[in-house]
Amino acid sequence: MVTVLRWGVLGTAKIAIDHVIPAMLGAANGEVTAIASRTAGTAEEVGARFGIPHRFAHYEEMLASDVIDAVYIPLPNHLHRQWAIAAAHAGKHVLCEKPLALTSNEAQEMVDACRDAGVVLAEAFMYRHHPSWVAVQDLAASGRIGELCAVHTAFGYFNDDPANIRNRVECGGGALMDVGCYAIDLSRMLFGAEPSDVQAVIRRDPRFGTDIVTSAILSFGLGHSLFTVSTQLEDVQHVELLGTSGRIVVDVPFNIPPDWEAQVSVVAGGDPPTAPDVEVLTFAPVDQYTLQAEAFAATVLDGIPPARPVEEAVANMRVLERIVAAAEA
Repeated sequence: MVTVLRWGVLGTAKIAIDHVIPAMLGAANGEVTAIASRTAGTAEEVGARFGIPHRFAHYEEMLASDVIDAVYIPLPNHLHRQWAIAAAHAGKHVLCEKPLALTSNEAQEMVDACRDAGVVLAEAFMYRHHPSWVAVQDLAASGRIGELCAVHTAFGYFNDDPANIRNRVECGGGALMDVGCYAIDLSRMLFGAEPSDVQAVIRRDPRFGTDIVTSAILSFGLGHSLFTVSTQLEDVQHVELLGTSGRIVVDVPFNIPPDWEAQVSVVAGGDPPTAPDVEVLTFAPVDQYTLQAEAFAATVLDGIPPARPVEEAVANMRVLERIVAAAEA
């Protein structure tokens, strides 16, 4: 019986080198056995750094090899569809960075190709695996803050480098694609539904054409989600759930450092707004990328259903497209 998933990393993007590969090396049910890069010598260099035994100068060669069972795709957004489908045709399972594709139609093509090939496809929303978010979902669902009425999210950073893929329209750059997808996914997860109405405004950089500040309101019947995302703000990450009898505050909701004690504040009761009762929940440090890799491997090896079915990725893209359409109307 196979108990370890053999990973191949398709590309040497910064997120793979800084976060995902180190985390995968710590997974209990997986090992990184191969890496591929189209930049001369890069696969050799990164492979040597992490002790990855098989190094390929062509993506196709790694996909055709028998040394891997699954691929992790950290490539720019516009390359996701091509290489996820190629991996499926090679019989490899696929963990693909978010957003899954450039459009919902592309995302559906990826889902169909992987289903037809009998391989697992997942979108890499690592934050969903962190214990703090498991707790937040439980708190909201249990009525700890009463009825959930609104979710406020801010997620931004500053990057005005013309060469960076996040500032290139043809690569699927922009704030909405890069970090807005988190706010959309979070909203749909917490309300357990698709938005009935979407309103949005977008400000674009005149040099790049990408959205640099996007704000949206998603209506979920009695509940609303409001968010602002940006590629040209001082670094900010913040989520607040507002309920009829309390609120939940998550100060570092997405890029949670693996050596950091995550905290979630539950504000309910007391004498608000000046003297509310506050309960601070603290979570031991954990690498959410390791948990993501282990959860994916458990689906492949043990048949454990994923907590987030891949159809969610297609639905997320549909909402993203609705936001763009609303802003441009």
